[in-house]
Amino acid sequence: MADVNDLAPYLESFDGVEGYLDWAAFGPLSPAVRAEMLADAELLGSGRRSGIDLVASRVGEARELIAGILACSVDDVVMQPSTTQGLMHAMHGLAGTVIVSAQDFPALRVTARRAHDSRGRLTVREIDPPDGIVTADAVADALDDDVTAVGVSLVDFRTGALADLAAIRELIGDRLLIVDAIQAFGVTDVDWSAADVVCGNGYKWLRAGRGTGFARFSDRARERIQPVLSGISGMQGDASSLGVPAPLSSAAAYQVAPTDPLAAGRLAVALREMTDAGIPEIAGEVRSRAQAVMDLADRYGVPILTPRDRHAGIVTLQPAPHDAAPLSAALANHGVTITARGATIRVAAHAGTGADTLRLLGDALAEVGTTRVVIDVAPGGLTLPDAIEA
Repeated sequence: MADVNDLAPYLESFDGVEGYLDWAAFGPLSPAVRAEMLADAELLGSGRRSGIDLVASRVGEARELIAGILACSVDDVVMQPSTTQGLMHAMHGLAGTVIVSAQDFPALRVTARRAHDSRGRLTVREIDPPDGIVTADAVADALDDDVTAVGVSLVDFRTGALADLAAIRELIGDRLLIVDAIQAFGVTDVDWSAADVVCGNGYKWLRAGRGTGFARFSDRARERIQPVLSGISGMQGDASSLGVPAPLSSAAAYQVAPTDPLAAGRLAVALREMTDAGIPEIAGEVRSRAQAVMDLADRYGVPILTPRDRHAGIVTLQPAPHDAAPLSAALANHGVTITARGATIRVAAHAGTGADTLRLLGDALAEVGTTRVVIDVAPGGLTLPDAIEA
């Protein structure tokens, strides 16, 4: 496990503007990712075969790093342009009935419906659990012999609720468990072996930019999910092959076209930064920052939608209807970047979110009250001293 000396460089690499609390929407690229992108672009501009081949090798590097994090074979991992495209491969190849939440992010719901509409082999059974939070009990109520798969976001995009993969796995037996990991990968310390399909992207919490998607298809998943969208990168043979070659036997079968090596390079660097720092340590820092956000909300009497016992980095505030617009305006006026949806305000702090950013959040919350908060941040913990009069 990493110690504070390993974690410190990672925390220091957060060089964005103060007030950014929207990591669940987009992660500003890390300095190392930006440097890698420029260096690889120069190599591709050289016209030298050695440079082109070197950049192409980033794809294999990224796959190996993902396999290490997921504790699976490299053959289980395939790069994708996005989380949604990985889920599209999974859903279109399924047969039977898949359970998804009616309130989950569209990447799961829409890909399942598209598969149903286009192929007619998949039935979609939507559940509507309280607050949209998928639990084993909610899945159990919809489970029967027709169900062949369950699709769930490991971290709910609206509330930050962390699903209990182990409990769902135990409940559903040998049915497939398909996981949208975009709000969880790299910032939660979980046992990924419970999932048969894991789809994610590096453009949020990993700070790698768009186009850095990936998917893991286990042996069991590959046995039951047809690679119906398999393209030239997922076929046996090469470009000189005649006819229509069969799909590959590895997860590479679930791929349409060659991976962008520039995107793979960005992802590989981001993954190295993350593993060097230590995922359990990063997860602890993220939860610590989320707790600091909750403490500020509690101090100013702003209700919280996020479950306090199982959450990741997202904290969703649910102010009274008459307070939602003024609070959103106060946050904007204080330079705090968040995502506002209707009457909810989603705040997403990362491991490297500093004291100045949390202070801006406290100032915005204090605008509807009478106090201002002084906050100290250090690796491994946060302190929230008593509020002082503004």
